[in-house]
Amino acid sequence: MSKVKYYYDSDTLSYRKIEQKKGRKFGVAILGLLGAFLAGFLLLLIYLNIPQLETPKEKAYKRELENMKLQYELMNKQLNRDHTILQEIAERDDNIYRLYFGAPSIPKEVRNAGFGGVNRYKGLEGFDNSEVIIATQKRIDKLTKQIVVQSKSLDDIKVLAEQKEELLTTIPAIQPIANSDLKRMASGYGWRTDPFTKARKFHHGMDFSAPTGTPIYASGNGVVTRADANSSGYGNHIRIDHGFNYMSLYAHLSAYNVKKGQKVKRGDIIGFVGSTGRSVAPHLHYEIFKNGKRINPRNFYYGSLTSQEFNEMLKASSQINETLD
Repeated sequence: MSKVKYYYDSDTLSYRKIEQKKGRKFGVAILGLLGAFLAGFLLLLIYLNIPQLETPKEKAYKRELENMKLQYELMNKQLNRDHTILQEIAERDDNIYRLYFGAPSIPKEVRNAGFGGVNRYKGLEGFDNSEVIIATQKRIDKLTKQIVVQSKSLDDIKVLAEQKEELLTTIPAIQPIANSDLKRMASGYGWRTDPFTKARKFHHGMDFSAPTGTPIYASGNGVVTRADANSSGYGNHIRIDHGFNYMSLYAHLSAYNVKKGQKVKRGDIIGFVGSTGRSVAPHLHYEIFKNGKRINPRNFYYGSLTSQEFNEMLKASSQINETLD
């Protein structure tokens, strides 16, 4: 119940009841509402314009965002270091390893190729930091692909190294007749006089003059593919497949010390000097094939001759004389 208020009327010398006007009550109410609205508006302006006023949740989100930015900065620094290391490996790969093993270098277009086709980063769009996130992810993807390319290249180099080691042990590299058993270098590779027709004829091997029964050594690791007398002119002869498209041939033997299909190592005694087939005196006729074609054997004695012996052999094999077969 509202309180009734009175005032003293001096004219009537009595208390009279105070009557309140209805319009005044309405105005007071309106003023109250306006005051509350203005106060709320001012508080909103203060809240929006003072950044220090943050809710605990907003502060947590802000800390999380700053931490994410820091993590991406650290990640990009690590990516820079990893990219530098990978570039150094790629340079050594192209300029040392692949060059040494005779392999072609990997084109830069292959090493630096990106990813084509559909947008791989669509799911990363629409965020406040999408640009940083997408750029970092692209760098990671590119670096990953470069690592895959380099890893494949190192696998190839490993195979080439293993093949190189095998090649060095299998390729013909020693003289098939020991210098201590050798009478003389009878004839070398090239145009020579045929002992039977006296006409000039191309001599596809080298003739080593030695007594009958002198040991003949395999010039490299391999497998004996022939040990027979079924090839015209060669008489008893042996052929060894060394792999890598190399083959050596030993002709005019007096006897065999190996058989077809047998594996031999460089330096093994495979047979003995003789004069079978088309021959005028005991000697070894020696040939080397590369990709099915005869090549000069004189370049394949680096494993058994000194530099002086090699020079003497070159001089003797270059003489234009008559062959022994």
